[in-house]
Amino acid sequence: MSELQLPWLELAILTPLVGMLAVFLVRDPEAARERTLIVATLTFACTVGAWLDFTNMHDFEAHDHWDFISRWLGPDAVVIDELSAPLLPLAALLFLLTVVSTLRTKVRRFPFLWTLFSEAVLLALLSCREPWGVIGLAALQSAPPYFELRARGRSTRVFAVHMGLFMAMLIGGWAMINAEGPKSEHSIWAIGLLIGAILIRSGSVPVHCWMTDLFENCSFATALLYVTPMAGAYAAVRLVLPISPDWALQSIAVVSLITAVYAAGMALVQREARRFFAYLFLSNSSLVLVGLEVATPTGLTGGLCVWLSVGMSLAGFGLTLRSLESRTGRMSLEKYHGLYDHMPSLAAFFLLTGLASIGFPGTIGFVGAELLVEGAVGVYPIVGTLVVIAAALNGIAVMHAYFRLFTGAEHQASISLRARWPERIAVLTLSVLILGGGLWPQPGVASRYHAATELMARREVTPAHPHSSHAGLPEEGLFVRVAESVLGGAEASLHPADTHGDDARPTSAGGVR
Repeated sequence: MSELQLPWLELAILTPLVGMLAVFLVRDPEAARERTLIVATLTFACTVGAWLDFTNMHDFEAHDHWDFISRWLGPDAVVIDELSAPLLPLAALLFLLTVVSTLRTKVRRFPFLWTLFSEAVLLALLSCREPWGVIGLAALQSAPPYFELRARGRSTRVFAVHMGLFMAMLIGGWAMINAEGPKSEHSIWAIGLLIGAILIRSGSVPVHCWMTDLFENCSFATALLYVTPMAGAYAAVRLVLPISPDWALQSIAVVSLITAVYAAGMALVQREARRFFAYLFLSNSSLVLVGLEVATPTGLTGGLCVWLSVGMSLAGFGLTLRSLESRTGRMSLEKYHGLYDHMPSLAAFFLLTGLASIGFPGTIGFVGAELLVEGAVGVYPIVGTLVVIAAALNGIAVMHAYFRLFTGAEHQASISLRARWPERIAVLTLSVLILGGGLWPQPGVASRYHAATELMARREVTPAHPHSSHAGLPEEGLFVRVAESVLGGAEASLHPADTHGDDARPTSAGGVR
């Protein structure tokens, strides 16, 4: 395995943990905020360094320089690969912008220590491929929301029951996989437990009530940082995708598709902004699982692209709602608020991020949504139709919320409600990424396509797919046609000699050679 130039991953994980001590030693909330901001910035710089270092290596995976942690926990404990490379800086950026956009009125109640702890655990999770490490870190990630609910005096029953069941099924399923040993087909009980765990953590119907409960009872920042990185999808890729037969992946895709349509419909009728956001996120994140479990190069590429676009756009969407709440309290969608004249920049960003989440042309979600639909239609035409219906309902829900919050009335305020400079920094940063990824999508699509082909090549041989490393590869021609039409003539062609090889790598122009 290749080696990074510096121990970027270990630095990114350890920096928030060391920063917790620095924040704990101060009692002034403003000083705690400043130190947290410095730590989050350094962590983001480490993740960007790891991403750039890995990209220059032109390899599928690499481990840290020196690699102290892996010496004790195994070779897959801290690894960066084509899948996790962009997820690491995206997660660090989300934490950084959340701290940046926290206004002084919220500083005293913001959980800076738990935020740094959550960031360290999340980055460790995204850097881990060891199955038991993924399971342990996924369990540890649930600690900050649980303890915040207790500190607020809110009921923890719904969250604790669902996350406890998630961990029990995940541990039980993987223990059975280990007990069965390497084999072509694992028992239906082991696979079923893993599937159930993934569906619970992803908030799929009918085990989705923990997500709306979390947004209602926890702080918006904590709930946003817990669900937006989509740890359930990551666990599905690391634990379920490599060993599961086709029927298991199809079952996840069917449940996720039902969830996407159901949640999109529920988002239309919500009366509170927080519940609306919870259902909007649930619908879009379920579409990610649909793409991941289609298990074809086109569908998997679309799922990975949508993963990035949904994480980025809905993070910005959530931060916008959080900024509105910091000025007016919890928002109701039963009446018009007319806030546009007071905060035009936040209104524009609300609309931009909401439309980007559904794949509006010119935004980062457009190409991923097209590939997801194309890949789904290539397998089951009805699936593609339902994906389009879910996206349409989400678009209507976004516009409905926009009109309720920013138009229809004249809002009277005794103080200025305009965006402060920290919020403008967050808005500008995410706007550049959303529009830049939409206007120049070739590098991102090429990277996700290579990650998809490598993930499929790692699938175990099962009777359902005798040679899973080449399963679905005839559809690569379909990917080429979609890529050429969507990306406007980008060089996306496969040489016949490379069709079944592992050397089909993205070129600098965004194509595949």
